[in-house]
Amino acid sequence: MLALLHGASSTEVPTLKITDIDAAAQTLRLGKRPHPVPLDPASWTVLQRCLNHRAEWPTANPHVMVTKGTKAGRSPASTSYLSHVLDDSGYPPRMIRGTRLVDLVNTMDPKLVAAAFGMDPQATLIYLADHIDPGRLPHQHK
Repeated sequence: MLALLHGASSTEVPTLKITDIDAAAQTLRLGKRPHPVPLDPASWTVLQRCLNHRAEWPTANPHVMVTKGTKAGRSPASTSYLSHVLDDSGYPPRMIRGTRLVDLVNTMDPKLVAAAFGMDPQATLIYLADHIDPGRLPHQHK
């Protein structure tokens, strides 16, 4: 959900810590993003389910995603673990994030997207689609 709706990367999700969550504001601190990310009701519900699952395991690990291998330590889940969680969907996290970024960069100002995601503005250029929306062009007189 975080990759699909919020463009979270495969490093932002596993490194998300309990302390990055503001329950009162229903926001998250994701990676190097300059501002907290407000969560929609669906994402907030998924996060609550993750936290409930995590609460069933006795762990001092500060991360939201805890695995059998990380519950005894303090390290985040691996990016490969995250990829395997989504195996049944047929879409890797990178593709899900990329789809969201393509949509945002092509409907908004790429510089604003870069600022919101804590990205270099040049990095958003790879997400520009190879088409022109005629509705965004000035009207041509013949």
